[in-house]
Order: sequence, then structure tokens, then C-alpha cells
Amino acid sequence: MADFLSKWIKGLDKTRKVTFSKLANVMGANEIDELLWEDLEAILIQADLGVETSEEIISSLKQIAIDEALFRASDLIKYFKKELMERLSEGTDPLIEAQNYKPYVILMVGVNGSGKTTSAAKLAKKYTDAGKKVMLAAGDTYRAAAIDQLQVWADRLNIPLIAGKEGGDSAAVAYDAVQAAIARNIDILIIDTAGRLQSRYNLMEELKKVHRVIGKSMEGAPHAVWIVLDATTGQNALNQAVSFKETVKVNGVILAKLDSSAKGGMAFAIHRELGLPIIYAGLGEKPDDMERFNRESFVDGIIGD
Repeated sequence: MADFLSKWIKGLDKTRKVTFSKLANVMGANEIDELLWEDLEAILIQADLGVETSEEIISSLKQIAIDEALFRASDLIKYFKKELMERLSEGTDPLIEAQNYKPYVILMVGVNGSGKTTSAAKLAKKYTDAGKKVMLAAGDTYRAAAIDQLQVWADRLNIPLIAGKEGGDSAAVAYDAVQAAIARNIDILIIDTAGRLQSRYNLMEELKKVHRVIGKSMEGAPHAVWIVLDATTGQNALNQAVSFKETVKVNGVILAKLDSSAKGGMAFAIHRELGLPIIYAGLGEKPDDMERFNRESFVDGIIGD
């Protein structure tokens, strides 16, 4: 447990130090007054929570201060943490959901450079370590490097990889992968896709085709469509996610590169603006640094002591 908590503390170091470290001064021995609310709102907005979410939290805390007759800012801390946690969603553990399907098909989507291929590989290791039979599919047929990267991971983990030729039909790769996973009695199939800008209509239509073909290959699939968002891009990532959500019915988020970002506060905006749970968080570059998102650990990690 201590190691698990330390991962979150270490992974959220930049977010905590750059923005939330100011909380110690604001919510120390000060009295609750209008200046406190202004300072606290400024910190939340700077932490990339978004204006609306920040205003909602401040409004709620003001009412709590009245209802509980609080005078010291330090008395607000436990209520502040609760307010933050209520604005985060973890979603159901995929390993529990996977028990209902054979194979459980995961489709990974997102823009260029968001960390999809790395995240797919880390998930493959995570599920393999959990005792599941895993298969990877290299649906990014635009980048030879993406295929090679997954091949290295597949060899390392001793798991099968379905891949097409560079420049080939990504939908055909996805179809073949589902059929192979069924034939080989695979528990979890992870399908990587090429990064694409949400503004490129033809590429988004191609992704829609991949999604549709997977459904034809196995009724009800894909069971999970996760968009990988780069935490270092902050609020800008939300605009990307809206288009993907509409195109391929995204039902979860992987928040990658949290350890490299001071904008971890975007996690709250994801919940408010997209209504999507965060399924996993990338807390480092090592293979084991992909963690199931835990809202309590996240809040403790950004606020610290």
C-alpha cells in the first residue's frame, strides 16, 4: 500500500509543486474571508480545473463554511478534499468487466503523440501479470515504428501480435485480430490505432470504420473505447476528446504523462465536460507505471500534506 501511495505522490509531483503547493499558504492559519476565496479560486484555475469547476467548488465551500460555522481556512481542508473527489470518476475495474466477455476488446484512440501505443503496451503487461491471456493488435498502419514498438513488447511478454503491412487497412487488421482472439481463446484484446487530429474528417471516418468493423467481427465489441489524453496539454485535450467521443463512442479515458505535467487538474474538467471516467493514469515511464485511477490517491497526490 505504501508503494502504491508513493507512486501517486511521486507521479503528481509537478502538479503539486507548481500549483497546489500554494494551498499551504492560503489554507494555513488564515481566517475565512473574501481574499481567501479569491486566492483559492485563482489556484484552482491555474491548476487547470477550468473556470466553471473552480467556481462550483468555491460556491460549495462558501456554503459549507456558513452551515458549519467555520472561521479558519485550515478547517476547510477536509471539505475541500471531499469536493475534489466528488468531481472525479474512476469507472469500473476493466478486469471485472472482462469477466463478462471472451475476448474483452479494448480500442485505443487519440491524437498523434498522446501515448496510445505505449499505453497499450503497458496495459498488455498489466493484464498479463494479472494472469490474463492477452493479444495486441497493431492497428496503427501509418507508423512502422508503432508496429515495431508493439512487436518488441509482444516478444518481451510472450503474447501474440496481429499486425498488417505499413500503409495497410487498419480496419482489416482490427477484424483479423478479433477473429484470431476468438480462435485462440484470448481473454483481452487491445487494439492500437493511428493517432489522428480530430479536425481531419477523413481520418475520423476511417476510425469510425474500424469501430464498425470490430462490431461486425464480434457482436457488442469493442467493449471499451478509451481515449488516451496527454496530461501535459491540459485543457486543450478536452477539445480533442469531444470529437472522438462523438465518432466512436468513447467510454473511458487514460490520462497519460501525468508525471511530466503540472496540469493534473485537467482530470476534474474531464469529468465535468466529458462525463467520462478516468480508467488509468500514467505515472511514469516504467512498464509498471500505469495505475488504475484512484480518486482519493489522486487528490492526496496533488494536495500532499
